[in-house]
Amino acid sequence: MYKIVKKEKLHEVIHSIWIEAPEVASSIQPGQFIILMITEKGERVPLTVADFSREKGLIRIVFQIVGKTSEELSTLEEGDKLFSFIGPLGKKTEIKNYGKVITVGGGTGIACIHPITRALKEIGNEVTSIIGARNKELIIMEEEIRKVSSELIVTTDDGSYGRKGFVTQVLKEFLDKDKSINKVWTIGPPIMMKVTCEATKPYSVDTIVSLNSIMVDGTGMCGSCRVTIGGESKFVCTDGPEFDGQLVDWTEFMNRLSRYKGSEKKSWDLYHEHTHTCTYGRGAN
Repeated sequence: MYKIVKKEKLHEVIHSIWIEAPEVASSIQPGQFIILMITEKGERVPLTVADFSREKGLIRIVFQIVGKTSEELSTLEEGDKLFSFIGPLGKKTEIKNYGKVITVGGGTGIACIHPITRALKEIGNEVTSIIGARNKELIIMEEEIRKVSSELIVTTDDGSYGRKGFVTQVLKEFLDKDKSINKVWTIGPPIMMKVTCEATKPYSVDTIVSLNSIMVDGTGMCGSCRVTIGGESKFVCTDGPEFDGQLVDWTEFMNRLSRYKGSEKKSWDLYHEHTHTCTYGRGAN
């Protein structure tokens, strides 16, 4: 069993948990993911690792409540245990000394970009980080990102914090003034990653994206995470989750993301119906 040793509410719908998983922590690398199960009969949930401590044997996961299982996970407290916690899975980020690089994180993608940014900085890269969200309340892990970056710029869509505007606007400014930037990583909402790739294309800067949000089974068994990369079919969980963003068929990717919406809503509704019934029953007694 895998114990939750620390839990933090980063926002009304965004939670951070540190999980005791020494075997996973001993070998996890930036860019990789894990699969957890809350109970024996629960859903398998693939999540990209936000941080890890090899010394303490801990893995940090940051997630947003978007459905039944993520809401159930958010109700667990410190000391509670998960039924299953498997990893590391997926291919690790290719960490080299590229010189000047930029990492771009949006929403919960900020958490996913954190270990990549740290590893790039540790090996000697000059790392500029750009993180953004709709508003100030949704900016997460700002101090963690700042500590592992050469420079950090924060943006919000509504201007409530940092610079008003989108991460892509700041990225283009850097690419315009500095032709020595060699590589960009971007993780966040699909539309943000797509627009980031469109922004970097005229500059011929390699742009790496993580397509983790489409994964279901996480081991290559179900085929649900099939994507088209440079005209070839790939599986995000086994061939990725990172790919050259310029080669991604973004239209196909975003269309496939919505294929389970009906089933997810049904599961969500049944969970809330059950929760309401149980709560009512306890109150009546």
